[in-house]
Amino acid sequence: MKSQKILNDPVYGFITIPSELIFTIIDHPYFQRLRRIKQLGLTDFVYPGALHTRFHHAIGAMHLMSITLDNLRIKGTEITDEEYEAALIAILLHDIGHGPFSHALEYSLLNGLPHEELSLLTIELLNQEFGGKLELTLRIFKNQYDRKFFHQLVSSQLDIDRLDYLQRDCFFTGVSEGTIGADRIIKMMDVKNDQVVIEEKGIYSIENFLSARRLMYWQVYLHKTTVSAEKMLIKLIKRARFLRQSGSQFTITDEFDFFLNQNISLADFRTNPDYLRLFLEMDDFDIWGAVKLWKKHPDYVLRNISQMFLTRNLFKINLTNEPFSSEAIAELKEKTISKLQIPRDDLDYFFSHGAVSNYGYLAKDRINILTKKGKVIDVAQAADLPNIKVMSKIVEKHYVCKAKGLNLIY
Repeated sequence: MKSQKILNDPVYGFITIPSELIFTIIDHPYFQRLRRIKQLGLTDFVYPGALHTRFHHAIGAMHLMSITLDNLRIKGTEITDEEYEAALIAILLHDIGHGPFSHALEYSLLNGLPHEELSLLTIELLNQEFGGKLELTLRIFKNQYDRKFFHQLVSSQLDIDRLDYLQRDCFFTGVSEGTIGADRIIKMMDVKNDQVVIEEKGIYSIENFLSARRLMYWQVYLHKTTVSAEKMLIKLIKRARFLRQSGSQFTITDEFDFFLNQNISLADFRTNPDYLRLFLEMDDFDIWGAVKLWKKHPDYVLRNISQMFLTRNLFKINLTNEPFSSEAIAELKEKTISKLQIPRDDLDYFFSHGAVSNYGYLAKDRINILTKKGKVIDVAQAADLPNIKVMSKIVEKHYVCKAKGLNLIY
């Protein structure tokens, strides 16, 4: 680079772009698109400050990765310059496959295609464009590199992704209870037998990290208002897809129209790169633009949900620890049909029920502690950390979500 490039991040301060290749990747349209995808989707309906983007998160994760690798080098882990750059690119691009509204539309617009698979396909596409310069990045991303600790830093229960998004989401939502000691966790990291380990004196930082993550899920990521808003958006896309595939025409972007009118599978993405390129043209604004147009659409389902969405008149949601009985669900459905005065066939657009789940720690993807005696043990086996054993239990909460009222006159 002719001059060193620096970004000013609200969480970490000044971040240096360490190489010409990384700067070129950041400058690429596929990556710049992440500026137009909010990190937390619809969470700003609850926390108005949660307007940060996937771009912020990716840059921050790259910064934390550089600090981590520098720390490991100081502790004696040999890391070549090629490995260093490849690891930075892997974490930089780990979320590049996210679509509009991130997780909310993975199971409606894209029929359950996980963003991790689309990220991999996008990295492969970029590797072709950059003449094979991302080969090592791909091997790390796919966990095919013989030094496995690099992949752990990109994807595990204690990866750099989580260290950044927890700090960043706390900062922008103002939920200080979710704050983690990322600096100390990174300082306590080491590599033993090709595995990422945490020195024993950092064990309480790990306990705090796991507790904070669980708290953030219930208080932010799975907040009942956010769940309600996401269910509305999913219903809206479902209705738009039904109408579009039934022959209706919309004034929306060509890319959005293509994915509404087609049921694209992962195999389709793999065999036809043009589908992926179309997908990588889409962002939150494709959806918001359509919603603003749909608020005057003749179809009462599309019109009503769009109007409610734009005015934050969200579906009423009840969240409980116990599942609703089938009798209770049936009764609530009948009451909703009667109140809204809608055909029974349309109930699914204005009523939903299900469960959301959360866990603090999964033992099958262990976090390793390096004891003072040099032994590597699972963090859950630490004698004085009963909280982690409790957090290994998956907790479910059950919800019923329904519209409060409709405008049936156009």
